[in-house]
Amino acid sequence: MFNLKILLCDDSMLVRKKLKGALEEKGFTRLFEAADGEEAVALCLKEDPDLVLLDITMPKKDGLEALQEIKKNNPKTHVVIASSVGTQGNLMKAIKLGAENFLQKPIQIEAIMDITAKIFNQRGDR
Repeated sequence: MFNLKILLCDDSMLVRKKLKGALEEKGFTRLFEAADGEEAVALCLKEDPDLVLLDITMPKKDGLEALQEIKKNNPKTHVVIASSVGTQGNLMKAIKLGAENFLQKPIQIEAIMDITAKIFNQRGDR
């Protein structure tokens, strides 16, 4: 499970730093960061992550636009949307675009651990 590649995408450096630190404490080492949706799409093409944690509200390209492109480029990439503005409309839109889950900020590390366990169980370790 700890071999999963995870991309953390949030326009807040503090949020990314906290998530990365929490995941590193849990044993994850293959972590990448993106500050906006545009960067996330480019990193997904380059790094092929197993899981993308994607904020909705970001500059350049929002999370929903990035989600659409990430899933178009690689439908197997697991994407979880995270937002503090968790409106029902965004949740439904994200699910329709291929997000597997929706996390309310602040993100609890236990929720990420549950998601990574499900991914690991689905695919086995590569």
